Amino acid sequence: MKKTIFLIFAMCFAVSFINAQEVKDTSLVITFIETTHDYGTIAQGSDGNYEFTFTNSGKTPLILSNVRSSCGCTIPVWTKDPIQPKGKGSIKVQYNTANVGTFQKSITVISNAKNSPVILTIKGNVIVKQ
Repeated sequence: MKKTIFLIFAMCFAVSFINAQEVKDTSLVITFIETTHDYGTIAQGSDGNYEFTFTNSGKTPLILSNVRSSCGCTIPVWTKDPIQPKGKGSIKVQYNTANVGTFQKSITVISNAKNSPVILTIKGNVIVKQ
């Protein structure tokens, strides 16, 4: 019984250690023009699209491995191909403006850059359409 518990513990530790090993290039930096977008006050049903742009400020290709939002009301779409040094990419977000009220949502950008993760923020106030 002790051997079984020890074996399970050892396997869990090994798996968590392997998953924690992410290769990051220490010279690679993802640089965003802005990390926060304020929609201001907008009418319900308005265009909730915005595009964050970034540059690969490193010397090796930049790879975005995941981009996720803090809720289902914000949908991110991002550049899937590697971004070459000095190249540009974008992350398009779409907020569901059917939801009335003040909002502040975050988008987490995971990459092979040394400054990963980067948190992007969208915020605003949706009012009832007149």
